[in-house]
Amino acid sequence: MGALEEKPRRLKGGRIRCPRCGLMQDRVLTLEYDWVLLEPAVHPLAHTVPAEHRWIELSDGRVTVYGVCPPDQFQRCRIEHSLACPAQPLPDLWPWLTTLRDENARQLERLSAPEPPPSEDEWPDAG
Repeated sequence: MGALEEKPRRLKGGRIRCPRCGLMQDRVLTLEYDWVLLEPAVHPLAHTVPAEHRWIELSDGRVTVYGVCPPDQFQRCRIEHSLACPAQPLPDLWPWLTTLRDENARQLERLSAPEPPPSEDEWPDAG
């Protein structure tokens, strides 16, 4: 029995749509092998997120709540999509999260907005 010569296998979760707002969210395994739904492409500095809401990514792809206070000033974390979901009423937990929820609501509006009519430059010649 020797040392592991290959890189650790990453566990794949994938992406699913939020049943409330319809936006995509990351489905990720926790340290306990449960699933958590995280906001995609959002990695705030851990010290800006309350300890009970910090999800830290581990080397094998799983995540765990990171309650160390204060965290390293450069540590990044993830947050649950439910905190940023524009279809779920929540109190203003921290200002940047409210901004993220507002941006997600605008993104949802853009996705469901009808196509604008063509400009006069795009009309075919009737000539």
